[in-house]
Amino acid sequence: METLDGGRVGIAAQALGIAKEAFKRAMLYAQERKQFGRFIGDFQAIQFKLADMATKIYAGENMIYHAAWLKQNGKPYKKEAGMAKLFVTEAATEIANQAIQIHGGNGYIREYEVERLWRDAKLLEIGEGTSEVQRLVIYRQIKENLDRL
Repeated sequence: METLDGGRVGIAAQALGIAKEAFKRAMLYAQERKQFGRFIGDFQAIQFKLADMATKIYAGENMIYHAAWLKQNGKPYKKEAGMAKLFVTEAATEIANQAIQIHGGNGYIREYEVERLWRDAKLLEIGEGTSEVQRLVIYRQIKENLDRL
């Protein structure tokens, strides 16, 4: 089980890399693609999507660093590893999905690679325990350690 917990932190880190790449591609695309004579990044709807994506990346990165710090310092980290894996893998899938949305029809074209990032992110939601399994791990840890929420 200890190996699984460490693996979950690693899977979360992989998902974070995917999320960052999907965000970067969406941000660059929004600054180069024009619609109605304006860059699509000038539209508030796109700005909101990008802001939400960046916020999830920031939160996920901090969750990973915290879980890794606990592990490195010999402290219990099962709950934090499960939370990081759950949050970051689901966020990566959502961020990649939004990157596809920002790319519009081009999001399905392999040339832009955001469709591959979505597939890679979705796979990470399943590996090292599905999101449902992570929720069980988290619940059990909370139930056993109410004082350590």
